[in-house]
Amino acid sequence: MKRAITPTPIERVMREDDFIVSMTDLKGRITYGNRTFIEFSGYSSAELIGTQHNIIRHPDMPRSVFQLLWDKISAGDECFAYVKNMSKDGGFYWVFANVTPTYDPDGKITGYLSVRRKPKMSGIQVVTGLYAAMLDAEKKAGPANAIAVSTKILVDVLTEKGLSYDELILAI
Repeated sequence: MKRAITPTPIERVMREDDFIVSMTDLKGRITYGNRTFIEFSGYSSAELIGTQHNIIRHPDMPRSVFQLLWDKISAGDECFAYVKNMSKDGGFYWVFANVTPTYDPDGKITGYLSVRRKPKMSGIQVVTGLYAAMLDAEKKAGPANAIAVSTKILVDVLTEKGLSYDELILAI
């Protein structure tokens, strides 16, 4: 259940030794969250378990970033991303996320594991401007075309830099 939360300018900064860990089922419903996830999200374990992971989605995040993430992990690949999350109180926190599929003994994807750590300030500085441009394009395009126009901006940046998405994210 998505709650109506007003974003605030209050930032929580991850500590160097923090690892936010969560697991979801195939539909993105949270099945596990460690104490650090509970701390930064501001939700209790009971509020998180069974809820869509997008409960912490910050409105400053372009939809196309999450589309890219879901495309990669549902295909069995891992995904790295800089993500701005929103806490229950409207505050925010940046993470450097690594999301990977989990498998059963037969090799079938059963869910997803996300481990987030403190991001590099240089990475946040790069993606902040990029995400703002992508989000602006999404808003102007409207819901039907938002992801396509936003993805084009990302692809154009990658082409200009001669990098793949993973190369860019790991380099910044």
